[in-house]
Amino acid sequence: MPHQVPAHDMRIETGRGALFARMWWEEPLLQNTPSPIVLFHDSLGAVELWRSFPQALAGETGRPVIAYDRLGFGRSDAFPGALPADFIEAEGRDTLPLLREAFGFTRFIACGHSVGGGMAVETASRHRESCLAVITMGAQAFIEERTLEGIRVARAAFQQPEELARLARYHGDKARWVVDAWTETWLSSEFAGWTLDRALAEVACPLLAIHGDADEFGSAAHPGCIAEGRGRAVLLPAVGHNPHREAEAQTVALIAEFLAGLAD
Repeated sequence: MPHQVPAHDMRIETGRGALFARMWWEEPLLQNTPSPIVLFHDSLGAVELWRSFPQALAGETGRPVIAYDRLGFGRSDAFPGALPADFIEAEGRDTLPLLREAFGFTRFIACGHSVGGGMAVETASRHRESCLAVITMGAQAFIEERTLEGIRVARAAFQQPEELARLARYHGDKARWVVDAWTETWLSSEFAGWTLDRALAEVACPLLAIHGDADEFGSAAHPGCIAEGRGRAVLLPAVGHNPHREAEAQTVALIAEFLAGLAD
């Protein structure tokens, strides 16, 4: 069994508010430390909602794992205003450089869940010279009716006070903003034409797209689109939208195998 990797917390100033971040590793990053895996969370996500996955990933791959709460989520400060239309590409443009400076790394592996998978792809396309690999889990590559219907169902559920209270355990008084930022953005007419096509065309590193065949937010067309001509798609049977939680051991093993031959 992989050993337990200690976790270290940090707050990072952005100029618009502070981010909460956590790194799973034994020591500060040194010149000979393997390049870290940077995790991008989903539309309702936070560091705490990754649960045991980062610890398992660090132990199995022998790489540092860094996760952070996007501005407006988890223990990070509130987002100043409405979510902008370019929020998916903004993480690679605005946040990745701050993480690099705070933790002291140059090269990295981008790994994201759901919309965080789109952020990982966008980050890999923007930082072609330093992104060694990209991994998506339950990611969307375009707007699909299955995705929108799943969001409509979730939006209705979050009208129940108990459902919002459950989310508030992780996001505090930002919980309503978090739900609205997800549902109202994805269901808006302005977002209807969104795709990852441009970013995918610019990815220059190995790619692994993991997807559950029972994913309620996206069909198997998404990992196929993400991996086509540039990587490998893996469809996990009887797994829904959260491969890293529903099939953690299998997902970690797939990622570890994928990264095993990667040269830093």
